[in-house]
Formats: sequence, C-alpha cells, structure tokens
Amino acid sequence: MSDTCSAEWPDGRVVSFYRALPTSTLPVRADRAALGVIPTAAFQYCEALTSASAYGWYVFAPISFHLQFDGTDVIWTHEGAESWYPLGDEVDAGFAEAFDSIAPEDMRGYAPPFLSHTFTPGIVQVWSGLFVRTAPGWSSLVRPPANIARSQGFEAYEGIVETDRWFGPLFVNVRLTATDRPIAFSTKKPLFQLQPLKRETYAEEHLRSFNVVDGLEAMNTDDWARFRATVIKPNQDPNRRVGRYAAAVRKRPGNDTPEGER
Repeated sequence: MSDTCSAEWPDGRVVSFYRALPTSTLPVRADRAALGVIPTAAFQYCEALTSASAYGWYVFAPISFHLQFDGTDVIWTHEGAESWYPLGDEVDAGFAEAFDSIAPEDMRGYAPPFLSHTFTPGIVQVWSGLFVRTAPGWSSLVRPPANIARSQGFEAYEGIVETDRWFGPLFVNVRLTATDRPIAFSTKKPLFQLQPLKRETYAEEHLRSFNVVDGLEAMNTDDWARFRATVIKPNQDPNRRVGRYAAAVRKRPGNDTPEGER
C-alpha cells in the first residue's frame, strides 16, 4: 500500500470524510437506538446493545436505485430512468466532467464509478460517493449496520481497510441474494456502517494471545469472585435495580453518553 496518506494528520480527528459525489448523503453518527428499532426496554437497560449500535457512522448510497439479478447477469435502473440497463461500471456523466475539471491532469478520466459489477456473478460494488481518511494507526471496518434489520435481497460484505495509508473511494461490496424481484437501495436507509479500529486491536500477535479455561474446576478464586459480583450478588439483592450494568458503564469517567439516555 502507498504511504501517501501517512503524512501529518491535518486536524487531529480520527476520521475525515470527503464528499466527492455531490448527490451523496453525508455520513451520520450511528444511533444508540438503531434508528428507533430497538425495543424501549433494551434501549434503556441493555448497554451492550446500544453501545454496539452507536459505534461508528452510517453511510448511505449516493442515489436511490434498483438492481435485478437473474443468477448470472445484473440490470439496474433509477428514478427518472426510462428503462433497465445492463450493469457495468456506472459513472455519472456530470460527475465525470466535474472530476476532470478539478483533478490534476494525470488523473483525468479516472472518476470513480458509483456502481460496478465484479467478475463474480451477483457481487456488486457500491460507492458511497465519499472518500475517507483516518488518523495514523487507525483503520476502517466497513460492515452492515449494527442491529438494524437487513434486506432480504442483498448481503453486505465486511472489510477492514487501512485508510490511514490507502486513500480512495469508500465503498462496500454487496452480494445479491434475490433473483425473483428488483432489489431496492435507498438514500434514506444506511447502506453500511463504518467503525474506526486501532490497527493494533486486530494485529495477529494479539489475536494469537488467548487461552481457554477448560471446566469449572479450573476456575480460580479470582474468577469465582468476579462471577459472584456479576451474577450472584445482584440476584440475591431484593432491591436490585434493573440495568445496573448500563448505569455503571454510563457513569464511568470518559463516557459521554447524553444525559437523556442515562
């Protein structure tokens, strides 16, 4: 990978999004309520669920469109189109002209397509219309939106990109799963979620660093003490408050959960 983007980081933030395609929806901070679909009790008491939901940003398709897959070929259409068209590398003509008018001379003609059909049948690359860059040592995990019901027509692949070194289009690969109907992609629903990852968290040396305690008899005094504090004592307390874990996490120093959600 190129180290073009490893120069001094401009503003100290973890992630910077660049809107390249003018029609693109700006990314939105992910929602603890997962756009309101999490049950009220879970939103109030299940910190594990809400923390996962809020981790990252929602990223959207640049325009609303439909794909149709017959098991081999893909056709597509969009609002205002007069017909369906075979899917190739789709570059908006207006964007291509704008890109060439601004880009350095040696980059003209390389405007990114917002839709691309890969060599594998049914795998389509969707560009958000954004570029992304992360601070040194940080990567981007691209994944389906957390805890939001997924389309039955396609499945988004997950991927980790070292976006502190690789600067380019922020896209997702989707696998089309429905062959009996058009598959809708809307600018009103997140296409994927971007989550920042410290590169060291998924380094092989850390992933190899684990052990297994095999059987209850192998648990030591400290293990049993932790289990007692987490499970036994709360269940023996007749005045136990529901959501103690959530309350403890939200009161932890450095947690910036909004007051209204505590």
